[in-house]
Amino acid sequence: MNVQTNNQKGFTIIEVVLVLAIAGLIFLMVFIALPALQRSQRDTQRRDDAAKLISQLNSYSTNNKGAIPTNQTALKDFATSYLKWAADGSGEFNDPTTGVGYVLDYGTGTPTTDGHILYLNGGNCSNESIVTGGSARQAAIAIKLEGSGVFCTTSK
Repeated sequence: MNVQTNNQKGFTIIEVVLVLAIAGLIFLMVFIALPALQRSQRDTQRRDDAAKLISQLNSYSTNNKGAIPTNQTALKDFATSYLKWAADGSGEFNDPTTGVGYVLDYGTGTPTTDGHILYLNGGNCSNESIVTGGSARQAAIAIKLEGSGVFCTTSK
């Protein structure tokens, strides 16, 4: 009786292919989910920056007898003195995508460009736009989000 036993150790080709396929699926899921997570984090930073702007606007109002910036020049002065803002990116108030300081615009409407913040004293938020009709001691701020839409908030 000749009985041969197979004592070779190793993996079959099917086992190797199966492991590679599973590893490939895991990498694919990570690379698909990662950009969405990063975009979400940058949008969260933009919302936080809008909240910081509102907070500093309230501080400015307290220190200036209830007054808030009423034009583009006053808005730029407020930004440099209260927000540590610098358009060249050397300040602390920067867009998370570019790392450059936000562009602060004064007026109504909806910001359409990344890195732009729209401000209006006496404004209100209507959906994703700034409209007139608020009190003189109130301001609306809108910032375009990378994911989708616009974040708009109104000061107290």
